[in-house]
Amino acid sequence: MTNPIPRRQLLLGVGATLAAPMIARPVWANQTHARPAIALPGDITRGDQVTITRVRSARPVVAMTFDDGPHHSLTPQLLDILAYRGIRATFYVIGSRVARQPELTRRIAADGHEIGNHTWSHPSLSALSDAAVLSELDRTTQAIVDAVGRAPVTMRPPYGNLHGRQRLMVHRERSFPTVLWSVDPEDWRRPGPGVVASRIVNASHPGAVILAHDIQSGTVRAMPDTLDTLIARGYQFVTVSELIGWPRWDARDRRLAARG
Repeated sequence: MTNPIPRRQLLLGVGATLAAPMIARPVWANQTHARPAIALPGDITRGDQVTITRVRSARPVVAMTFDDGPHHSLTPQLLDILAYRGIRATFYVIGSRVARQPELTRRIAADGHEIGNHTWSHPSLSALSDAAVLSELDRTTQAIVDAVGRAPVTMRPPYGNLHGRQRLMVHRERSFPTVLWSVDPEDWRRPGPGVVASRIVNASHPGAVILAHDIQSGTVRAMPDTLDTLIARGYQFVTVSELIGWPRWDARDRRLAARG
């Protein structure tokens, strides 16, 4: 494992972090009703100071992140794959699923992975009031604390949907930076394990934040080849906190503050 990247190397303000903004994608093909596509926010080039998509680093480090779990059968498979290779990742969990599966959530933490906040019910946050956004985050934080005894320190909005003013509000009110991504294999489209692996490997770069989903069986099946190829190319894996130069999440003792 690598040492954390010095904070001065962190690129906050995504206008400087991306070569080109992502373009919104069509809705999931397997959905019978309209759902938001997974895409970076349209105002991402405005360069707010609390949004992270990647860091600038000459060192070959990447952060693997997995959204939407924990999944009762796929997440344990993924944890075995990561443990075999000694890799720590970051899991952006849904609070309602944590509440249903606290033991699995505890295993994620016990295996040395970081746990981040991905809201309670996976809504499109950009359509919600500030109070509703904070409620989604707070319920999830409490569920994580109840499961593992430690609060998350970063959040990721479902679908990437959180506009600039809201990102600033979340940082001001809850001290969460919004963690997005710089590598998106679009595994939510279910293109197959080979395609997922190829897209991640080909798009990875030093300082990358890689988006994936541990509720997708094809993604979990893609991970051995993905991880082994990146290792063979000299990449090392860190958690999001390590990538941005913070102390490791499992070494912090962030307490819940009383909220009115």
